[in-house]
Amino acid sequence: MKKPTIALAQIVYFDTNEKHNVSKITKYIKLAKKRGADIICFPETCIHKTDYMTFSDELMKEIREACRENSIWCIVTDSFLEKGKPYKTALLINREGKIAGKYKKINLYDDYVKAGRVVKVFKTDFGKISIAICWDLAFPEIFRRMKKKGAEIVFCPAKWCYERTAHKMGHKKAELKLLKGMLRSRAFENLFFVALCNPVTSRTDLISYSAIAAPHTILKEILNKEGIIISKVNLKELKKFKKLYRKKI
Repeated sequence: MKKPTIALAQIVYFDTNEKHNVSKITKYIKLAKKRGADIICFPETCIHKTDYMTFSDELMKEIREACRENSIWCIVTDSFLEKGKPYKTALLINREGKIAGKYKKINLYDDYVKAGRVVKVFKTDFGKISIAICWDLAFPEIFRRMKKKGAEIVFCPAKWCYERTAHKMGHKKAELKLLKGMLRSRAFENLFFVALCNPVTSRTDLISYSAIAAPHTILKEILNKEGIIISKVNLKELKKFKKLYRKKI
């Protein structure tokens, strides 16, 4: 498969009486499948509002079953306990509803968890993918390591907030411009696709922006509202770009 279809779900967090988002996550899994997606990615810490989770949690079983029923890949991220230690972990679930991979956030930003260390690339039935989480986006060397391991698409679940003192004025507008710049830079520097997925919340310092970036352009984007964006990505283009730039990048 050279033109997989990827989906990002920019969902509103915890807008029901439940302390979790599982009903919304399963709803968007079904919607992504109906629209032909091979994989759907959700934002950072998207599952539970307060608790640390385990990989065998009942909520995870519901999400995995939705993937199996709809034969779709999925990326969900939250704070998981592993050997008694908390990590911000992204889980890759396959079409059979099995956990096919895990990535622990390396670059922490006010995260009260342990830092991961390992960059991973996962083989799927539609291409080679990697995962970064939020603040990882600011570190080009991580993406370079992904490229060297053969990544074609990098998913970046995030909950991107800004420091008000970082900008003299127009704080949110300035941070959005910065975020878009990093997204496009990571895609161009490494000649692969990067898919960034943020949530919508009541936080005034949150950047509710999600986008799918190719090396030269933004394919799809969504800003300040709940919704799903879907795009085909042409993996054959990556070979064309590599030939075009050769040793220049």
